[in-house]
Amino acid sequence: MKLLPVSILNNGGPIFMYTILVALLICIILIIKALLKSDSNGKALKLIKSVSLFALVWGFLGMMISLIIACDAISVANRIEHNILAIGLKLALLSPTFGIITFLIARLGIIALILKEKQ
Repeated sequence: MKLLPVSILNNGGPIFMYTILVALLICIILIIKALLKSDSNGKALKLIKSVSLFALVWGFLGMMISLIIACDAISVANRIEHNILAIGLKLALLSPTFGIITFLIARLGIIALILKEKQ
């Protein structure tokens, strides 16, 4: 089983999901780099915070746009099936979920960096 299948990235809105994936990779690289090398002025910490917050907000923006499009489609349709509505809501929630996961991974890295500095 793949950890993050490409179909999930495409279903959640490629513009939003791939941008969040890049933000996740940037955060992971910065965390590893900061753990291996001492960062006395905290530039890496600030950058990790900013990138992770961007990923979180970007994911919620993707959800809002998806829900607006879904509401437009529902208002035009005469009748909507429950399963179609459920699938649409599920797809709309993929990007904020991935943004939250990215944010949490970055926050765990920030905690590790803070603990490393205190030692």
